[in-house]
Amino acid sequence: MKYEAVIGLEVHAELQTRSKMFCACPIVDAASSQPNSAVCPVCAGLPGVLPVVNKGAVELGLRVALALECQIAHTSLFARKNYFYPDLPKGYQISQYEYPLAQHGRLAIDTPGGEKIVRIRRVHLEEDTGKLTHVREQSGEDYSLVDLNRAGVPLLEIVSEPDLHSIEETRLYAKSLRTILRYAGASSGDMEKGAVRFEANVSLRLTGSQELGTRVEIKNLNSFRAMERAIAFEIDRQTERLERGELVDQETLGWSETDGCTYSQRSKEEAHDYRYFPEPDLPPLVVESEWLEQIKAELPELPREKQLRLQREYGLTTSVVKILSAERALANYFEQTVRASEGKVPVKTVANWISGELFAWLNQSGQSIEQIRVTPEALAGLIARSAVREINLKTAKTVLAQMLQTGQSAGEIIQAGGLQQVSDAKTISGLVKNTLNENAAQIENYLAGKTTLFEWFFGQAMRASRGAADPQVLREELERQLAALKR
Repeated sequence: MKYEAVIGLEVHAELQTRSKMFCACPIVDAASSQPNSAVCPVCAGLPGVLPVVNKGAVELGLRVALALECQIAHTSLFARKNYFYPDLPKGYQISQYEYPLAQHGRLAIDTPGGEKIVRIRRVHLEEDTGKLTHVREQSGEDYSLVDLNRAGVPLLEIVSEPDLHSIEETRLYAKSLRTILRYAGASSGDMEKGAVRFEANVSLRLTGSQELGTRVEIKNLNSFRAMERAIAFEIDRQTERLERGELVDQETLGWSETDGCTYSQRSKEEAHDYRYFPEPDLPPLVVESEWLEQIKAELPELPREKQLRLQREYGLTTSVVKILSAERALANYFEQTVRASEGKVPVKTVANWISGELFAWLNQSGQSIEQIRVTPEALAGLIARSAVREINLKTAKTVLAQMLQTGQSAGEIIQAGGLQQVSDAKTISGLVKNTLNENAAQIENYLAGKTTLFEWFFGQAMRASRGAADPQVLREELERQLAALKR
């Protein structure tokens, strides 16, 4: 019996504002700040306080909603979502539900089967909760510590329709959405710091059926890997139950990364369980048409648009374009390098350097493109030196690594290391002659038919030049002198 997965994703993104959603408390880094150091009566939920909406958070939410082609609500309402958690001091969360900021959007993703449209049900604003730290003493005593620094941080929740039917589709959708959040400047997207978190609704149905099965919700998945593993586990678990003739319970699940399995947290709530009602302390949120048009006009070029333009203007392959457009800053760096090269270097060569050597450095070092010590102009200059054979390709890559580490210019590194490429025929002829004279035994083997030694001779001669010899000139001279020995 074949089953089809039906998956909807709820994405919570922390918005990049300076202050919290409903008060003036600053947003602080959880790792470096003292617990409960950015808390006021409003985010602590003390009686008699009045929340005030953060206009900056609304603007960031509108940017994302517009990027997702949503219908923006002229008037939206905040509501109280009632449930108790120790890290939710008010006993309710200020959120949006029935009248959200935006609805009915779409996000196109590229799958192995072609373009797929994932419908966006709604985009709404809310506040984050605090953070609990559970402690177990050696004595066996258990207790929890609460930090309210995160309570009240602006969140944007993006809810998809159940349009996803595989782990791969879900991963592509989640990554595309995170890229849009970063392009729009709405969220850092830093998943290690919890800036983006996923909740997956998963159910199974018979392949070909249009009837939805019983769904479960997997909460607080804070990485792509966790999301994929949790969904995969849940698909397998539900398949086994259905094949045994058992029912799937509608419930809220947690995910244990250590054990690699989901676990039950509580029965799944419906909207009425939260007793939503309009927040009495906040007036309706009205988005004026002029303001909305201004935000729309200031939207940057979005990832999909950028990919298509880079392919059209520069003739780059899809795989290279996807790397270059993964981050807005990286795409800008590429185009700045192209302009700095002033047509002296093929655009594809620039793209290959950035998607190859530079991208490898970013992955290895953990730095962002904004943090590296090589400007687009400096990189263009290095590539140009390689193109005119002032230095060879291998040396150029070595020089780039030193530039990234030290911030020095290519010229300084080349001059200090004597790395200029040697193309002089007489000098290279001497290098080859010395190499052959010093390896008489290998010459005999070569002349006896072991022609694979050619590359070994080439490597020895290149090493003797400290990598500075022009590879093409060196290869041609080596071929000439070895041929002469055969006569």
